[in-house]
Amino acid sequence: MSDPISQRQIAVEIDSATKIFESETSSVTALDNVSLKIRENEFFTLLGPSGCGKTTLLRLIAGFEHPTSGRIRLYQEDITFLPPYTRPVNTVFQNYALFPHMTVRQNVSFGLEMLKRPKGEIEKTVDEVLNLVRMEELGDRQTSDISGGQQQRVALARALAPKPKVLLLDESLSALDYKLRQDMQIELKRLQHETGITFVFVTHDQEEALTMSDRMAVINEGRVLQVGTPSEIYNFPTERFVAEFIGDSNFLEGQITEQNETHVRVQFSPASAVELPSGQTLLSAKKVTVAVRPEQATLTSATEQATLQGVVKSMVYFGTHTHYVVELDSGDEFTVHLQNIRGHELHYENGSRIGVMLDPAAMQILKD
Repeated sequence: MSDPISQRQIAVEIDSATKIFESETSSVTALDNVSLKIRENEFFTLLGPSGCGKTTLLRLIAGFEHPTSGRIRLYQEDITFLPPYTRPVNTVFQNYALFPHMTVRQNVSFGLEMLKRPKGEIEKTVDEVLNLVRMEELGDRQTSDISGGQQQRVALARALAPKPKVLLLDESLSALDYKLRQDMQIELKRLQHETGITFVFVTHDQEEALTMSDRMAVINEGRVLQVGTPSEIYNFPTERFVAEFIGDSNFLEGQITEQNETHVRVQFSPASAVELPSGQTLLSAKKVTVAVRPEQATLTSATEQATLQGVVKSMVYFGTHTHYVVELDSGDEFTVHLQNIRGHELHYENGSRIGVMLDPAAMQILKD
């Protein structure tokens, strides 16, 4: 069965976009030949560390910046150099940018008034979007008298009121506390689903990206390293940076000793090797790095049956799981998360000899 999202038309297309910031003394490449296709009615996240270029990319889509080279298209129309106010795109900023001397309703209606919409249409639209963000009862409050979470909703309502084709959100949850941020993640997904608008969300928070995204792009140093669904990015990272940035990973250095149409054999030590599906093979590589998520490994006292052997260095109980650090015979450390199932908890004491069991299907060869 085909993926319904993959059948949708392209809402935003970034074609070989490069952005270089020049000054008298320096030149900084914020984006380096970036190409992306974001589909209609998709919740798409740009994820990466501070300074990676994700907000610059958002500003290109919004029209606040223009690319040094490359094109930006919206529903196949070239908007590369159109001014922001002519684009059917709205932005929710990190600081919300609300007018503190205005009421909630006045903030939401302001943009519609600037667009010279009829008064009756403005009143109807404001009612609709305040109801959508569940703020209808606070319409007459000044925005300086409401909470941070409520201000976030007002900013969303104001951005949604003109019915943009694309809504851009720049780190828009970062000012909220943890619990409220979790609640707003659910709210954003609901709003995106109910409005049918394409959302492009910028964040450095991997949990936000994994929770909300239909698809996501991992960006670092101005380059898009990988694009995929949250499960694809988490379970099948293609580069070491992606595996390190999204969740926890163990990294094993090995050498390809055999490969054919069905499998590739990676040798970690004279006594330790695994066979992986050939679809992951880097045909030109000899030395490779293999990533293993801590929850995808398990421990056993039967060391002779295990892929790796070592000694338990530390054990920490986290309630849902127990976190083990194993010092392997190679001298490297390997982390294992064992799920705690009531009545069936496994405990391995510090200093005990242990084996690490690995499932080849849960191991990923990386591009170094």
